[in-house]
Amino acid sequence: MLASGRLSSLILWGPPGTGKTTIARLLADAAGLRFEAVSAVFSGVADLRKVFARAEVERDAGRATLLFVDEIHRFNRAQQDSFLPYVEAGVVTLVGATTENPSFELNGALLSRARVMVLRALDGTALEGLLARAEALEDRALPLEADARSLLIDYAQGDGRHLLGLTEEVLAAFDGSGKVSRETLAGFLQRRAPAYDKAGDGHYDLISALHKSVRASDPDAALYWLARMLAGGEDPLFIARRLIRMASEDIGLADPTALRVTLAARDAYATLGSPEGELALAQAVTHLACCPKSNAIYTGYKAAMRLAADTGHLAPPAHFRNAPTSLMKSLGAGAGYAYDHDVAGGVSGLSGFPPELGRPVLYQPRDAGAEGRVVDKLAAWRKLRDETGR
Repeated sequence: MLASGRLSSLILWGPPGTGKTTIARLLADAAGLRFEAVSAVFSGVADLRKVFARAEVERDAGRATLLFVDEIHRFNRAQQDSFLPYVEAGVVTLVGATTENPSFELNGALLSRARVMVLRALDGTALEGLLARAEALEDRALPLEADARSLLIDYAQGDGRHLLGLTEEVLAAFDGSGKVSRETLAGFLQRRAPAYDKAGDGHYDLISALHKSVRASDPDAALYWLARMLAGGEDPLFIARRLIRMASEDIGLADPTALRVTLAARDAYATLGSPEGELALAQAVTHLACCPKSNAIYTGYKAAMRLAADTGHLAPPAHFRNAPTSLMKSLGAGAGYAYDHDVAGGVSGLSGFPPELGRPVLYQPRDAGAEGRVVDKLAAWRKLRDETGR
């Protein structure tokens, strides 16, 4: 964009400390634009009007403006709409910064006028580069042993700003006192809270990772994501509820004990609390990950819901209708019903579907774990129903 001379409006989406503000300043310098900055945390519509008024004056004088809006997701929909006429008229080039998923937090009209650029947490190489630049700027090396330096980078958790803050603390505390060991540094620094937003993308990304690790039969990864969520302050009962869902969605009748184990884990946590009850959740996670897997219940239920939505006007077959009165019996309710317990084999062969539907197949068991024992029996029962024609 810079090479073409046309800088479009941008949304910079990424975690804290990845350089969103710095990128905006560098873009303004490289494109020869005035730099105006506001924060959605401290600014309102009145502040924006002043910025736009200044930008219009500057435009009339031949100077274009880059408006940087930090935490843009904190503006409500109406406030976000206030940007549109000024962006469309070219009064400002908008660069918004957000730590939240713009698909959910920004309105469609604003997103359609801006390109979303995704920034990642800084990796070890990038953080090491920041340390080297800080040392060059200070004209002195950090007084750290190699493993202590690695620990400092780990503590930053991909946040460059936080790393520079830690560097200042270390330089101030250990200047001229020799090399600092990993153990000494660990005792000096307080471990930063894990990077986890219980109300944002971290919440959904980590529970997704936990669920998919269970589905992939990977107990090691599942335990890791469980620990990450609990260390980040996630509500353990939220995790317990999701484990109960996993037991039905991904295991079902392949291991009928899975549902009982997850319900017991929820009750155990509710009784014991934290941290003792967390071990019950770990037991449930490990059990689910090691269970045979089947989504036959899940897919069968979804197919039934789609069919029910399309055929909700159909009545049950006559032989399955309730007939508590002689009038209802005279109208055919219950006619032809066979009590399955009195039939040889315990299955009468009567169909439970409305006659108009025929015999759709919704539940298709997998040959997995305990569910494999259902396959042959169900095939025989379906054959019997097809033969009776009822």
